[in-house]
Amino acid sequence: MSFPPNELVALLVAVSFAAGLNVYATIATLGLLGHFGLVSLPTSLHLLDNWWMIGFSAILFAIEFFADKLPAFDLIWNALHTFVRVPIAALLAYAATSHLSPEKQLLATLVGGAIALAAHGGKTAARAAVTPSPEPFSNISLSLGEDALAIFLTWFATRHPYCAALIVIVFLALIVAVIRWVIRALKALFRRAEHELVH
Repeated sequence: MSFPPNELVALLVAVSFAAGLNVYATIATLGLLGHFGLVSLPTSLHLLDNWWMIGFSAILFAIEFFADKLPAFDLIWNALHTFVRVPIAALLAYAATSHLSPEKQLLATLVGGAIALAAHGGKTAARAAVTPSPEPFSNISLSLGEDALAIFLTWFATRHPYCAALIVIVFLALIVAVIRWVIRALKALFRRAEHELVH
């Protein structure tokens, strides 16, 4: 299964979001789908369906699977992965669009990185909100949901790229709404604190 340009764009939107949640799960899933002929990866991404790459990604996914479920440590892990998830998502978009003009390839790279950053930021914000909870189950459940969503979105995008892209657009709108709500809440908190100091 290969993708015409419009479907490739929709696929990259979904894959970039998935990479922002869990880049290792995304790469391993793409690699397995490509290796077993369930999706025809662009020539520039054939490295992903190599068993060495699949195995390496699976090992890193296993490490993240446990590291990402430890309250407090997961915040450090996710902060460090800002420098992994976003650049790799951008590189995937860059490689997948190597047949396009340099301008379109650069645009795809920037959009891929921006979508991954939004997904990663939403994930990190959700973790920051849940981590203070004294029980570990909410943190673990959230992490399992993110892992499952990254794998599902990657697979689903190869079958129904437009539907997957639509799902991502809904998630992005939710993330923007939550970020705006958090900013307003923080401003109100600071205003109250300033008012109390004055009086």
